[in-house]
Amino acid sequence: MAAGTYNFTIEQGATFSRLLSLKENDSVMNLTGYSAASQMRQSHDTSTVAGTITATITNASQGQITLSMTASATGAIEEGIYVYDIEITSSAGAVTRILQGKVTLTPQVTR
Repeated sequence: MAAGTYNFTIEQGATFSRLLSLKENDSVMNLTGYSAASQMRQSHDTSTVAGTITATITNASQGQITLSMTASATGAIEEGIYVYDIEITSSAGAVTRILQGKVTLTPQVTR
C-alpha cells in the first residue's frame, strides 16, 4: 500500500484532534495488533522533531486512528510549514507509512 498525501492545518495553542479511517482495497483495514506513530519536522532531512502527533488506534476493527495534540503541545511549536508522516507497525514488526504531507501551523494571538 502506497502512502496517501494529506495536507492540513494545526492552530498554535489550540487542542488538535483528527479521526482517520484506514481502508485497503475499499474495505476497512483491521488494525488489531498494530500501533501507530507520527512526527512533524521542519524538513525531511532534519534530525530535530518539531512536534509529536499522538497517534492512537481507537477502534482497531474499524481501522480508526485518532491523531491528537494538546493545546500546550501545539503552543510550543513555532508557526510555519512542516512535513509529517504517520506509520503503523504490526505485531510482527512490519512498518508501513500510511499518510504523509505538510502541516501548516498558524500563529496564536490570544494567550
